[in-house]
Parts: sequence; structure tokens; C-alpha cells
Amino acid sequence: MAVNDAHRAHGAHRHGHMGLVGLIGVAAGLFLMIYVPSLPAISRAVLLFGGFHLVGAIVLLASLYVMAGERMGRRLRALGGGEARGYDFGWAPAWTYGPWIAAMILIASAVAIEVAAPGFWPAAIALTLLAASFFAGGLIARTTGKYDYAVLPMVDLWPGEAGQALDAGCGAGRTTLALGRAYKKGRIVALDRFDSSYIADGGRALLEENLRRANLSERVAIEQGDLTALPFAADHFDAAVSAHAVDHLGPQTKLGLSEIRRVLKPGGRFLLIVWVPGWTMFAIANALAFSLAPKRAWRRMAAEAGFLLGDEGMFNGYWFALLTKP
Repeated sequence: MAVNDAHRAHGAHRHGHMGLVGLIGVAAGLFLMIYVPSLPAISRAVLLFGGFHLVGAIVLLASLYVMAGERMGRRLRALGGGEARGYDFGWAPAWTYGPWIAAMILIASAVAIEVAAPGFWPAAIALTLLAASFFAGGLIARTTGKYDYAVLPMVDLWPGEAGQALDAGCGAGRTTLALGRAYKKGRIVALDRFDSSYIADGGRALLEENLRRANLSERVAIEQGDLTALPFAADHFDAAVSAHAVDHLGPQTKLGLSEIRRVLKPGGRFLLIVWVPGWTMFAIANALAFSLAPKRAWRRMAAEAGFLLGDEGMFNGYWFALLTKP
């Protein structure tokens, strides 16, 4: 399998479950609306009977929105010539609303168990705790779409602010805007494949609009390319950043890191921001958090790619490392 095909296959596997979020929510909403109210203990209480119909309807409608609502809204705005208000980083609603839908399903299930089968109260408590975790995950996920959170950790990435930096895996430009806010003089190259299934339309049109709103269009060049085969000569960039992109490469991760090292000038620095196991990731992704590479694995891969580790820490729940090309 070619490198690009491997990258595409991993991306499809990694985010192919996104469409399932809406389908699971629809099934759960119907279950809460139809089956749960039919239970004798529920049907005898008017408040519970009506409450489960209401919660089921909310879950059903929210899940339908996750599946198609926002996409249809974008298309209608485009046909009508309307513009999105503010910055739009295009995160699919399955990420931003999915945790809250899950929280509603879990807390409703906990109530149903406590009322209809009180002997299983430990399960009700466990579901309530998990619902609280998902609710917190929804709050965290919502920040990804806000400009106020488009910032970078305070590290000495780009001394002097001159020269050129690479945003490797820019998506709709969240990190590109952060670079533009922090460094006022240097030029930026924003690179991505622009085919991610979890960013609306791959992100390129949103990136262009976000750059226009931030008055960065003149300082940012947009390039389409693969992180595992960067279309640049060696020793080309003074600095590089990659946020939530390299950790999507799967078996090609080391190759991606090596490519970023190749295009950096000697002494150039690379700010890597990735997901690692922890409560923040568990709140957002639940069991998927356990499949993430831990910090020690990232340190090892960075060293094997030829980088020197200069600094590291946690940032908005994510792990960052400041790496240097010797």
C-alpha cells in the first residue's frame, strides 16, 4: 500500500465511526420514546411518562442534526449568499454535540433503571457518573470551535519572528490563526490534505474565510499535501507546528515526524501537540482514549525521528513537546 493510500485508509478508519454517532443517537431516542414509557413503573407516573417522551424526542432531533442538519444549514446559507458569523473551524457536530447526546441517553437510562429495576442501582450510579463525564467532555469539545481558544503554549518556538513557519495539518486554520496572533512578522505555510471527514468540506474554504477575517491572507500561503510526503525542499522552514494532526497518521507517524524534521532548517524548532490518554480525552472520546499513544511513546518516536526534546507539558488537556532539529 502506498504511503498516501495508507494515510487515507487510516483516516477513514479513525473517523469512519463519526457517522455512527447519529445513527446510535436515533436508535436511542426511539428507544426512550417508545419502549421505556411502556414499562409499567414508568407508564404509571405521568411525569416520568411525559419526561421520557421529551428526552427521547430531544435525543432523536439532536441526532438527526448531527447526521445532516448542520451540513444542510451550510448549503442553504451558501445558496442564499449568507455568511457564517465569526470564525468557523468546521468541527463536525458529532464531536461537539455527541458527548451531550450520550450524557442525556445515559442519565435517562439511569433513571429508568432506578425506577423500573431498583435492584440494579449500582448500574444506575455507574451510568450517572459516566453521564457526568460525557457532559464535561461536551463542554471541552465545544471550546474547539471558539476563537478565544485558538492559542498556543508559551514556548520559544520562533526566535525573532522572521522567516517562515509551517502549520502541518492545518485543517480549517485554528492553529494557523494562533501562529498569526503570536508572531506578527513571519510568513506561514498552511498545509493539509483537506479531505478530513470530521471537518466540514475538508476545511479549505473555511480556512480561506478564517484567514480573511483575521487579516492574515497576505501572510499565509495555503498548500495541499501529505504530512508523510511534504512538497518542500530540505532545510526550508525556520519553525513548524502540528496540532492534532500527526496523531492521525497511525503506522506512518514516524515517517510524518521525519518529514517535518527534513524540511526544518538546522536549529529549527517544532511544536507538536497531540492527544494522550487522560481524563480530558476520556471525557471527550470515552474508551477510544485508551487507544491513544502515551507521552513516553511520543518521546521515543520524536527521538527516533532525529529530534531533541527541549520542553514539554500539558496544554488545554493536550500534551505538547517543543522539539529541535540538531
